[in-house]
Amino acid sequence: MKKRVDGKQRRISGASRRDKAKDLTGKILRFLLISGGIAIAMTSPYFVTKVVYPALGKLLSGDDSLSDPEKKAQLRNTFYYLRSKGFIEFEDRNGQVFISLTGEGKRMAGKYQINDLKIRKDKKWDKKWRILIFDIAEKHKIKREALRGKLRELGFYQLQKSVWVYPYDFEREAVLLRDFFGLAVKEMTIIAEAKIEEDDNLRKFFDVA
Repeated sequence: MKKRVDGKQRRISGASRRDKAKDLTGKILRFLLISGGIAIAMTSPYFVTKVVYPALGKLLSGDDSLSDPEKKAQLRNTFYYLRSKGFIEFEDRNGQVFISLTGEGKRMAGKYQINDLKIRKDKKWDKKWRILIFDIAEKHKIKREALRGKLRELGFYQLQKSVWVYPYDFEREAVLLRDFFGLAVKEMTIIAEAKIEEDDNLRKFFDVA
């Protein structure tokens, strides 16, 4: 019985470590995507482990010391993983190391951004609807279905087959989705504010008055 419990605990512990590693990977990729990269002075022959990791650890978590050996190891292993997969690159620029995303790294960072996407809900609804309309060709059916699934996940209401409604501003999130799926404005259009007649079903769906 004890062996079964120990085995279960090891599986839970392993899953927890994988979740932490995935979370840290996403944080690093998103940070580099938003910042465009980071330059750090090359002050030591051990600058990667002594300077780069602690500096990024502070930026990502606010932890100035990274005294926890487990955190330090996670950060180091994550960087080794990202570099070995070709997601990040290190470049020497006049005595500084510049860390940035590769093209593949930018695509991966975009996936993390989309996976974590959430739309902020205002405390009070302004009684205006926001509408998203897309028209994606049949040859891009997979892309179209993926977008439709993401809109459902975000809580949009499907008014018609390719017409989706939300009560709060989602322009920033919609632009991220459009860029991620590689859509033109004519393929995915945002109507910022609109009135919809007989919107009782919408109000009930979103629980707004």
